Amino acid sequence: MTAIRPVQESSLHVVTDPPCDLCTALCCKYFALEIDKPTRPEEFDQIRWYLVHQDVVIWVQEGEWYLEVRNRCKHLLPDNRCGIYDTRPDVCRDYGDPEDGPCEFYADTLKFDLYFDSAEAFEPYMAKQLKKRKKRLAKRRAGRKKVKEQV
Repeated sequence: MTAIRPVQESSLHVVTDPPCDLCTALCCKYFALEIDKPTRPEEFDQIRWYLVHQDVVIWVQEGEWYLEVRNRCKHLLPDNRCGIYDTRPDVCRDYGDPEDGPCEFYADTLKFDLYFDSAEAFEPYMAKQLKKRKKRLAKRRAGRKKVKEQV
């Protein structure tokens, strides 16, 4: 008969840092910049322009818009370790902090409100939003015209 020993609390290791030793360095193979939500035709066209470039993605998460450029860090070593670990930028140093939410390693699938990986994927959304904008502007103009006629 095999005896089972209880695990002592002091022997448990709570993981609070990202498990970089086990990772494929997803966070080192792109960068994302927050961008303004498009509202005007020229802003939609700007996003469309981003998306006609290779390795560019636009996504929305929790209402915030991001431009993702898939371009690996030039200091990423073949074994997925950082070649400048001791002097890496703060954005790298802070990435995966438990207070900011899990890094990609922990995320089974990242959840996006919207995700566009090509201009063709974006164009139906753009057309729908611009159509809504046109209706809102027409309604607003009609309201102003009525006010002027009453004066």
